[in-house]
Amino acid sequence: MARRGLNQRDLRATHSMLSAVFFSYAFFLCCFARDTITYPSVAIGVDRQESLVSAGKRFELGFFTPEESTISTIYLGIWYYKSNPRIVVWVANRNSPLPDDGAAFAITDDGNLQISHRNGTSYWSTELASTSNPAYREAKLLDSGNLVFRDTNNTLLTTILWESFAHPTDTFLPGMKMRENLKLISWESKADPKEGKFSFQLDEGRFVILINDYIVHWEDVESSDFFNSERMPDGMANFLFNTTGSVQNPNFTNKTPPPSEYNNTRIRLDVEGELQYWNFDTNWSLQWFEPRDNCSVSNACGNFGSCNLNNMLACRCLPGFKPASPESWRNGSFSGGCSRSSAVCGKNDTFLRLKMMRVGQQNHKFKVENDTKCREECLNQCSCQAYSFVKGGVNKRRDRQPGINMCLIWTDVLQDLQEEYSYSGPDLFVRVSIADTELKAKSCKPCGINVIPYPLSTGSDCGDPMYSSFHCNTSTGKLSFKTQNGTYNVATIDQDTRTFTIQDKDGDHCNSSTGGQMREFNLSLPFKMIDFKPWCDTVAGNFGSNISSQGVVEIVIGWEPPAEPVCTSPADCEDWPNSTCKNVTENGKMRCQCNSNFRWDDMALNCVQDVDGHSGGSSRKKKPLSLIVGVTIASVIVLSSIFLYTCILMRKKAKRRGN
Repeated sequence: MARRGLNQRDLRATHSMLSAVFFSYAFFLCCFARDTITYPSVAIGVDRQESLVSAGKRFELGFFTPEESTISTIYLGIWYYKSNPRIVVWVANRNSPLPDDGAAFAITDDGNLQISHRNGTSYWSTELASTSNPAYREAKLLDSGNLVFRDTNNTLLTTILWESFAHPTDTFLPGMKMRENLKLISWESKADPKEGKFSFQLDEGRFVILINDYIVHWEDVESSDFFNSERMPDGMANFLFNTTGSVQNPNFTNKTPPPSEYNNTRIRLDVEGELQYWNFDTNWSLQWFEPRDNCSVSNACGNFGSCNLNNMLACRCLPGFKPASPESWRNGSFSGGCSRSSAVCGKNDTFLRLKMMRVGQQNHKFKVENDTKCREECLNQCSCQAYSFVKGGVNKRRDRQPGINMCLIWTDVLQDLQEEYSYSGPDLFVRVSIADTELKAKSCKPCGINVIPYPLSTGSDCGDPMYSSFHCNTSTGKLSFKTQNGTYNVATIDQDTRTFTIQDKDGDHCNSSTGGQMREFNLSLPFKMIDFKPWCDTVAGNFGSNISSQGVVEIVIGWEPPAEPVCTSPADCEDWPNSTCKNVTENGKMRCQCNSNFRWDDMALNCVQDVDGHSGGSSRKKKPLSLIVGVTIASVIVLSSIFLYTCILMRKKAKRRGN
């Protein structure tokens, strides 16, 4: 009896021990996530909220709904483990969202990895050839973030059948191979992982961001050999190039760093077409991104169009050029660029000197003695659009010996022009017609990209002294306007409307409740304030500025038409035909007074012939007597014919009644 009781106690102890082991195993299975899917029973269900977690707990795979989504669409994706907010790096069914939680992710009977709905619909599949041995296949989530689907039939060699790294969505991770056929495609929106319109890829050895697969949005190329540009940083380029054995970065000569240095790095293509380079230390931080503004977009203002982030209207044509499509330009579409107002290639050519510019890559470069030789070389080629002389020792490069002067020649259209870009680059000389830059006699020389029409004046040698309120900074090419309130940057000048715009920082105006009211701005004749345009915090997506401080106001100022030009000798009136230097106002000022039978036309800025007290060169010209007599006779004939026809018609009607 004692022995039988002892056996029962032993059985109870054994049962308790087995229960504890089973509970511990079940606890282990529940609390320690798996990283592998096998056939046939192991699957991930939406309704069970299951997931795979990589062995080192770096990445997690499961079903999710985008955090900013307003509808209950479900996707299978991979994200950084326990990231908050969730950082998704890959999406399987990005173009086929699940409508509800009735789906699972598993290995199917034909040996494919598939997202299947309980109604039998497949929402995503690896689409491999079917196999009779699906039991040998497994899917494993690695610590690199790569989902690997492989065949384990061969115990000595595992065959990778498919991997997510070869089919990325919008994110590039360490271990991926940047090849010509690899492409990142942006999400449609922050709430929708559907394929968007932007793609990033390697195209003929250069990295590009495309819109709808054919429009270049941004490309990683240098502006020119000596004009600075925002290229992809070396670390990011090495990350992309050195993860592949087939493509090498020709600009990188150091030892290839081990892949572990990039473990906490990722590259992402944003929904707005922005390529982002992220690095993780204690938190994720954005190291670099492009295009960083509207001027960084590929050829933002089109051919011969210049971009300026500091102006409300970012694009404008170079002096001597006009919009190729004025209507598109007015509607804010600048990609069509600008065309020449006059043909060049002759004795009437000159060069517009532009400073602080960015410009696309030149077509030719060669050694030259001095800047005169470089200028002559451009003038001797009708195809030459611009040149730049780089003095030895300036912007030294590894491929150029110090002390060698270089001449850069552009024979194609000028692209990617941007003003106020760099203080260290050389000057760019753009070929233009003299007639297009010196619009009127005594016009001042262009200041950078600004043409200064008469009567506006930057000094005593040009313009009209009454309008001498402008200053040109020859070192930067920037034009400013001096008033009683201070000195302000000139953004644009419009000769046709006789207006120009200046910029004034005005945070109070943007923050005040009187933002819609006209502000006061003290001006004296011949200038008057026309309008003001508050430009408060920059709105994302607008083709505008990088100024996003408290606010900027662009003030539109007009000028009164000028009187006859001031002169001190007859020589000063040689530029004004049919005028003589004399004082008829008796105020001590000599002016180029129009000769007899001529009068000053302040619109034409010239002396025009006077006929019976009217300007003979304008629309106000009196009509010739012969024209008036001719019109009168024709009118009499027409009226007489109508009267005669009416009389005949009435007589015929009267005869019919009599009959």
